[in-house]
Amino acid sequence: MFPLPPYPPPETVQDALRGLPLSAWLYYPRTDSTNARALAWAEAGAPDGCLVLADAQTHGRGRLGRRWYTPPGAALAFTWVLRPLPAEVPFLARWPVWGALSVALALERLGLRPRLKWPNDVLLYGRKVAGVLAETLWQGEAPQAVALGIGVNVAPEAAPPDAQVDFPAGSVAAALGRPVERWPLLRAILRIMLAWRARVPTPALVAAWAQRLAYRGQQVRVALPQGETVAGVVLGLTPQGALRLRTAEGERTIRDAVAHLRPEK
Repeated sequence: MFPLPPYPPPETVQDALRGLPLSAWLYYPRTDSTNARALAWAEAGAPDGCLVLADAQTHGRGRLGRRWYTPPGAALAFTWVLRPLPAEVPFLARWPVWGALSVALALERLGLRPRLKWPNDVLLYGRKVAGVLAETLWQGEAPQAVALGIGVNVAPEAAPPDAQVDFPAGSVAAALGRPVERWPLLRAILRIMLAWRARVPTPALVAAWAQRLAYRGQQVRVALPQGETVAGVVLGLTPQGALRLRTAEGERTIRDAVAHLRPEK
């Protein structure tokens, strides 16, 4: 169904994935992009629940066409191949949030207090430590598969310098003040994702998202894809997960997940 990577996965990776209900998984010591590999695998017929993970990426992808930095030995980079059920299709826009929330819940188990920058970035102490990218394989207007990619900066080496990014990056280890084992963290994230998938269409997902929403009560600027910039105070989320802002003209709802949110200095 898909060519196997040339090297067997380390024992630590095998231990982390042992017993999880995965359809299949592939590990790459180094690859261009786990999302690219996952999409190719989906096109070749990979079933729902396949996983692609890599120790390092040379061309990792982030939201809005940005590059995601993944040096060896310092981060998590993995992508699910998911085949949405008919009942899940109306809620595919929530799948990146599902990934971000799962990372946040796993970090909370380490004693951290992550926040979710709308729509789906994970922050620790105001620095981005994880991002999610969903790419869909279509047949006409019907989604055939989704590659749901997640990157997590675990060690400080995974966070690029501030001068190289448009939003400050951080790492789990730096926020925690001690080293963190990557593969047990991966296992925790995957287990949470499996447990939460059925709850994505429910109010529980939006409630958990809203509880961890970054910048609530703070002034932010949101750049919209059509060129407009909206300034306002974050009020929260609508029941559907749109961002609510209090602007000078009144309350404004931002629904476009391609929007670019930044806090005011």
